[in-house]
Amino acid sequence: MINNEIIKIASNTSNVGLTNEYTFKSSKKNSLCGDLIKVELILKRTKIISMKYETESCIYCEASASLLAKKIKNLDKKVIEKKISELKKIDPKETNLTFPKNFSEFKFLMNKDNFSRLKCVFLPLDAVLKALNK
Repeated sequence: MINNEIIKIASNTSNVGLTNEYTFKSSKKNSLCGDLIKVELILKRTKIISMKYETESCIYCEASASLLAKKIKNLDKKVIEKKISELKKIDPKETNLTFPKNFSEFKFLMNKDNFSRLKCVFLPLDAVLKALNK
Protein backbone atom coordinates (compact mmCIF):
# COMPACT_ATOMS: atom_id res chain seq x y z
CA MET A 1 0.00 0.00 0.00
CA ILE A 2 1.22 3.48 -0.86
CA ASN A 3 1.71 5.64 2.21
CA ASN A 4 0.59 9.25 2.42
CA GLU A 5 4.14 10.60 2.52
CA ILE A 6 4.86 9.15 -0.94
CA ILE A 7 1.67 10.71 -2.29
CA LYS A 8 2.64 14.05 -0.74
CA ILE A 9 6.14 13.93 -2.27
CA ALA A 10 4.82 12.92 -5.71
CA SER A 11 2.22 15.69 -5.69
CA ASN A 12 4.92 18.40 -5.65
CA THR A 13 4.95 19.29 -9.33
CA SER A 14 7.08 22.45 -9.15
CA ASN A 15 9.78 20.87 -11.36
CA VAL A 16 7.45 19.07 -13.77
CA GLY A 17 7.43 20.24 -17.37
CA LEU A 18 10.20 20.33 -19.93
CA THR A 19 11.26 23.78 -21.08
CA ASN A 20 13.60 22.85 -23.95
CA GLU A 21 16.25 24.96 -22.20
CA TYR A 22 18.99 22.70 -20.88
CA THR A 23 22.68 22.00 -20.62
CA PHE A 24 22.12 18.24 -20.46
CA LYS A 25 19.10 16.07 -21.13
CA SER A 26 18.24 12.40 -21.22
CA SER A 27 15.40 9.95 -21.15
CA LYS A 28 15.22 6.55 -19.55
CA LYS A 29 12.69 3.75 -19.69
CA ASN A 30 12.15 0.96 -17.18
CA SER A 31 12.04 -2.21 -19.24
CA LEU A 32 10.19 -4.08 -16.48
CA CYS A 33 7.15 -1.86 -16.05
CA GLY A 34 7.30 0.66 -18.90
CA ASP A 35 7.87 3.77 -16.74
CA LEU A 36 9.41 6.58 -18.78
CA ILE A 37 11.18 9.74 -17.60
CA LYS A 38 12.70 12.63 -19.52
CA VAL A 39 14.97 15.07 -17.67
CA GLU A 40 16.50 18.43 -18.51
CA LEU A 41 19.35 19.78 -16.40
CA ILE A 42 20.75 23.29 -16.42
CA LEU A 43 24.28 23.63 -15.11
CA LYS A 44 26.25 26.77 -14.46
CA ARG A 45 29.86 25.70 -14.59
CA THR A 46 29.59 22.45 -12.61
CA LYS A 47 26.63 23.34 -10.40
CA ILE A 48 23.05 22.19 -11.07
CA ILE A 49 20.81 25.22 -11.32
CA SER A 50 17.65 23.40 -12.37
CA MET A 51 16.17 19.96 -13.05
CA LYS A 52 12.93 19.68 -14.97
CA TYR A 53 11.26 16.40 -15.82
CA GLU A 54 8.25 14.70 -17.36
CA THR A 55 7.15 11.17 -16.60
CA GLU A 56 4.75 8.56 -17.80
CA SER A 57 5.17 6.51 -14.69
CA CYS A 58 3.97 5.19 -11.37
CA ILE A 59 3.82 7.22 -8.19
CA TYR A 60 7.15 5.83 -6.95
CA CYS A 61 9.00 7.16 -9.97
CA GLU A 62 7.16 10.50 -9.75
CA ALA A 63 7.99 10.86 -6.07
CA SER A 64 11.63 9.98 -6.67
CA ALA A 65 11.90 12.52 -9.51
CA SER A 66 10.25 15.21 -7.40
CA LEU A 67 12.60 14.61 -4.48
CA LEU A 68 15.67 14.39 -6.67
CA ALA A 69 14.89 17.66 -8.48
CA LYS A 70 14.61 19.39 -5.12
CA LYS A 71 17.70 17.79 -3.59
CA ILE A 72 20.22 18.27 -6.40
CA LYS A 73 19.58 21.97 -6.94
CA ASN A 74 22.74 24.00 -6.25
CA LEU A 75 24.93 20.91 -5.87
CA ASP A 76 28.09 20.27 -7.83
CA LYS A 77 27.93 17.65 -10.57
CA LYS A 78 30.53 15.43 -8.84
CA VAL A 79 28.66 15.62 -5.53
CA ILE A 80 25.43 14.60 -7.24
CA GLU A 81 27.10 11.65 -8.93
CA LYS A 82 28.52 10.54 -5.56
CA LYS A 83 25.20 10.94 -3.70
CA ILE A 84 23.28 9.02 -6.37
CA SER A 85 25.85 6.22 -6.25
CA GLU A 86 25.47 6.08 -2.46
CA LEU A 87 21.67 5.95 -2.74
CA LYS A 88 21.85 3.13 -5.26
CA LYS A 89 24.00 1.05 -2.88
CA ILE A 90 21.42 1.12 -0.09
CA ASP A 91 19.87 -2.25 0.65
CA PRO A 92 16.27 -1.61 1.80
CA LYS A 93 16.16 -5.04 3.43
CA GLU A 94 18.63 -3.84 6.08
CA THR A 95 17.20 -2.55 9.32
CA ASN A 96 19.62 0.34 9.92
CA LEU A 97 19.57 2.32 6.70
CA THR A 98 21.98 5.21 6.35
CA PHE A 99 21.18 7.78 3.70
CA PRO A 100 23.58 10.37 2.28
CA LYS A 101 23.46 13.74 3.98
CA ASN A 102 20.44 15.79 2.82
CA PHE A 103 18.89 12.77 1.09
CA SER A 104 17.15 11.22 4.10
CA GLU A 105 13.68 11.85 2.61
CA PHE A 106 14.37 8.98 0.22
CA LYS A 107 13.71 6.64 3.18
CA PHE A 108 9.99 6.90 2.36
CA LEU A 109 10.70 5.42 -1.07
CA MET A 110 13.57 3.06 -0.35
CA ASN A 111 12.44 0.65 2.30
CA LYS A 112 11.58 -3.03 2.58
CA ASP A 113 7.88 -2.36 1.91
CA ASN A 114 8.73 -0.88 -1.50
CA PHE A 115 11.52 -3.30 -2.40
CA SER A 116 9.72 -4.53 -5.50
CA ARG A 117 9.50 -0.93 -6.79
CA LEU A 118 13.19 0.01 -6.48
CA LYS A 119 13.68 0.09 -10.26
CA CYS A 120 10.90 2.67 -10.39
CA VAL A 121 12.57 4.71 -7.63
CA PHE A 122 15.97 4.46 -9.32
CA LEU A 123 14.75 5.49 -12.79
CA PRO A 124 15.09 9.28 -12.19
CA LEU A 125 18.49 8.73 -10.58
CA ASP A 126 19.64 6.75 -13.61
CA ALA A 127 18.28 9.40 -16.00
CA VAL A 128 20.22 12.16 -14.23
CA LEU A 129 23.42 10.10 -14.28
CA LYS A 130 22.89 9.37 -17.97
CA ALA A 131 22.42 13.09 -18.71
CA LEU A 132 25.52 14.13 -16.75
CA ASN A 133 27.72 11.51 -18.39
CA LYS A 134 26.88 12.27 -22.03
